[in-house]
Amino acid sequence: MKSMLRVGVVSAVVLLFTLLWLSPATHAQEGPLDPAPPKGVTTDEIIRHFTTKEKDFQTARDQYTYRQDVRVITPDDSGEYHEIFDVLFDDQGKRLENVVYAPQSSLNLISMSPEDVDDIRHRLPFVLTSDEIPEYQILYVGQQQQDELHCYVFDIAPKEIVGKKRYFQGRIWVDDRDFQIVKTYGKTVPDIRKKKGQENLFPKFTTWREQIDGKYWFPTYTKADDTLHFSSGDIRIREIVKYSDYKRFGSNVKITYEGQEVQKAPSDKGQTQPSTEKPKN
Repeated sequence: MKSMLRVGVVSAVVLLFTLLWLSPATHAQEGPLDPAPPKGVTTDEIIRHFTTKEKDFQTARDQYTYRQDVRVITPDDSGEYHEIFDVLFDDQGKRLENVVYAPQSSLNLISMSPEDVDDIRHRLPFVLTSDEIPEYQILYVGQQQQDELHCYVFDIAPKEIVGKKRYFQGRIWVDDRDFQIVKTYGKTVPDIRKKKGQENLFPKFTTWREQIDGKYWFPTYTKADDTLHFSSGDIRIREIVKYSDYKRFGSNVKITYEGQEVQKAPSDKGQTQPSTEKPKN
């Protein structure tokens, strides 16, 4: 997003937030972090399991339609950015976005940058596949209960920043039963600072996933509440992104889960199952 304070154009990644959601979120039970090593499985095996599942997840989600509701608020001046769009397929099976609601932004302290919009579309629902393992440092930090789920916890960070590529840095929670990422906390990196005072800063966010069609843990809710430290002054932002109405598209693409082909779900499927530690608002 770009700050509208004139000491240089500044920017910060942001997501949606509705005035109805300004009260603190209610979280499900989160247990203490236990640093004990996993039993019956090595950390390398856990990493191999969940990164393979993430590759399946990435392929599967590309074959689902869904609605994404994005809201960004600057509490100090009640400015707001709000957009709702549907991710669909055309008659030829090409993926497209259909914007259904996008009033003019009333943000005054900041503005959305192209990197903000791209992060909202592609990086907040963070995916770490087996192909990307060489790019990241992955450190096991322990085990933790997330509502009804027992999870392995890992800290991850890019080994190096290459060119203009963007990365995730933070913490992930992996369900010990399905070996899938069910929660992420962190930010996209790097922050961007250019000559002439131009800054593009990105907030820390948490993304919760829920199980869809009894198989894949898809993102359903992302929240950020952070203060961005621009050279022109601090700006607080609140963001919420909601993903809803997941439905499997009737394509000819083969989707697998644990090595088996997944058949298209009946019309009453594609609904979310109870989540882990997702805010209730």
